[in-house]
Amino acid sequence: MKTFSITDVGQKRNMNQDYVYTSENPVGNLPNLFAVADGMGGHKAGDFASKYTVQQLVKSIESNRETNPIKIIRQSIESANKELLSKACENNELMGMGTTLVVATVVKDYIYVANIGDSRLYIIDQTIKQITKDHSLVEEMIRLGEIDREDARNHPDKNIITRAIGASEDIAVDFFEMKLELNDIILMCSDGLTNMIEDNEIFKIVKEEKTPEQKAQRLVETANQYGGKDNIAVIIIEPCVSEVKIC
Repeated sequence: MKTFSITDVGQKRNMNQDYVYTSENPVGNLPNLFAVADGMGGHKAGDFASKYTVQQLVKSIESNRETNPIKIIRQSIESANKELLSKACENNELMGMGTTLVVATVVKDYIYVANIGDSRLYIIDQTIKQITKDHSLVEEMIRLGEIDREDARNHPDKNIITRAIGASEDIAVDFFEMKLELNDIILMCSDGLTNMIEDNEIFKIVKEEKTPEQKAQRLVETANQYGGKDNIAVIIIEPCVSEVKIC
């Protein structure tokens, strides 16, 4: 397995509220763990929310005795949500904070994914496929046929999300299980990337660059060249799925 992660403040923000976590080694009963969180909230609340949520997620996974990846991740996200809500009650400056979260683990030739909010996970091979579903107002409008996807890109409400860690005690998390093929590349990112670069150009960049580091850095550079209106978070994972291939 080869991975690389990066965050960047972008061109318009003074603070980086995106947070990434990667471990190619076991975390609790998971063989590896990857997460992207995009915080929201005034002052430093968004910055705190994303980092604290991922820290609590990892802590919970480390102590979880379940063996099913989905159960481990679900229970740990629920625990992190409770911890974030508790922190918000302790400090008025943190009230109303929240964060998106996309989490993944690769187990043999399968990837298990959880997401809440509009941070994304893609699988890239001969095409680019968004695995996660955005929990956003604009995405709901697309599903209802009120607007088309092209208009959604510049819609004034495109940054309004409908689900987030820290929004309520009861959270609805989406889960996905996908079989990976040899040469699949996994991209996890915040909307600071996808609001700046179309999927077809993301695909082109990922396929052109050789190493995970080169892929991630060029994605961030391109997002900044196009305006860098938000913080940018990128994780590239090359699982090298094969019973015989040595990576």
